[in-house]
Amino acid sequence: MSAAPPECDVLVVGSGNAGFSAALSASQSGAGRIVLIDKCPEEWAGGNSYFTAGAYRVVHDGLKDILPLVRNVTEEQAAKIQLAPYTQYDFLNDIRRVCEDKSDPALSHALVSESNAAVKWLASNGIRFSLSFNRQAYEVDGKVKFWGGLCLKTLDGGKSLIKDHTTAAYKQGIELYYSTELISLQHAVDGERVTATVRNDGKTTSITAGAVILAAGGFEANPEMRRRFLGTGWENAAVRGTPYNTGECLRLAQDLLGAQSVGDWAGCHSVAWDAAHSDPNQGDRLASNEYTKSGYPLGLMLNIHGKRFVDEGEDVRNYTYAKFGRAILQQPEHAAFQVWDAQTSGWLRDEEYRAERAERLEADTLEELADLCAARGLADRDAFRATIRAYNSAVAARPADAAAAWNPAVKDGLSTGARLVPPKSNWALAVDTPPFLAVKVTCGITFTFGGLRVDPGTAQLVDRAGRLVPGVYCAGEMLGGLFYGNYPGGSGLTSGTVFGRRAGKAAAQHIGNSSKLAQ
Repeated sequence: MSAAPPECDVLVVGSGNAGFSAALSASQSGAGRIVLIDKCPEEWAGGNSYFTAGAYRVVHDGLKDILPLVRNVTEEQAAKIQLAPYTQYDFLNDIRRVCEDKSDPALSHALVSESNAAVKWLASNGIRFSLSFNRQAYEVDGKVKFWGGLCLKTLDGGKSLIKDHTTAAYKQGIELYYSTELISLQHAVDGERVTATVRNDGKTTSITAGAVILAAGGFEANPEMRRRFLGTGWENAAVRGTPYNTGECLRLAQDLLGAQSVGDWAGCHSVAWDAAHSDPNQGDRLASNEYTKSGYPLGLMLNIHGKRFVDEGEDVRNYTYAKFGRAILQQPEHAAFQVWDAQTSGWLRDEEYRAERAERLEADTLEELADLCAARGLADRDAFRATIRAYNSAVAARPADAAAAWNPAVKDGLSTGARLVPPKSNWALAVDTPPFLAVKVTCGITFTFGGLRVDPGTAQLVDRAGRLVPGVYCAGEMLGGLFYGNYPGGSGLTSGTVFGRRAGKAAAQHIGNSSKLAQ
């Protein structure tokens, strides 16, 4: 691959959804030569975006607003779909609720208010969307009900997202250079241009740009940084996505540009992750997101000592999966067993729990299931069985008026109540109908929440003195202050597009203003 050119109008660092969104926006906003670089080889293009399920959380006005965006719904299917509007109030309330009321109000408002327009902009540029029947809907009594504020995904998850972004970039004349690592940034004397030092194939060269957009991801693939910022034990988390998000650009922006750190540097998105097949140091480009194991609301999770440790039915999966990875990491051996019986195992998503993507431990009795789990690390079979018996007793003691129809698409209030600690607050069916199924999981880290402060309107970087850094912008995982402790599922890709789009537009305007001043 040829080396990146010595000059360009806009330099984008990072080949994920945020970086591609920024480059496309800059191009369509009038910037001239746009160069996108990434330190990964081309076969690893896409950053963590490649490994997502492709979910986008967006404000919408119901099915009539969404159908023009998607390609996988027949008239017959549309007649069966129940999709309530998801309002700005709903989205903002979800961010406030799951992010401990700590999200920067200006950032969250920008994300929410522009979410619908951002997705429609992506679709107009060839990003293919579909309704997420496989992950976000259940069919009950002949009706397909979407749940948890999510309905929209890219056609083939992150794989098609990055493919479509790449196609759009080439159509716009955006130049892509991989195996090209940013190692330094320095402003020119006049402060109007930025010189980036990059390394490619062992050679160090410079690129002078009118504006730079940083979208190079967090530090989730760096064990030392995880231990330092997230805490002891996080060096043992499995990396769900790219092994190239190791935090160098965050440190570079802080050290060389004085960028201000902001947000939840002790927080991250992490999930229940396959413990049998996955590589702990990097994601699988073929399996991608399918090693996620998100069916726990339908059953139970027990640690290797046979004890439950979370309320599996606290909320629908979209509002708990990004924080339950942390709960698993905190368990002995950083592991747990998810358990179901025949009443609920049929509702599990095939892409996550079929034999190719999960080691399925199946038995006709709980005693046999405990034996199978013991061969996979369960240390206390008696406690395992006793915990499930205690849970079943609590389920049996529910009030008679709790016998609502089973519907995993809504919080049903079928709870064990205070009889059990922790309780199971929804979908609390007894685990007593053979055959039984268990899957061993660990913690898989997705992305880190701590990042850099930006101006919400332009995504321009802010330094430690509160001043805007001339010509430098930030989007994606590097942007801090939005998510704390948890996040509403699907918000990450939407954030990358919203703020990437703003960064690209602002970078193009900055170049235009600089040119006028020079004349």
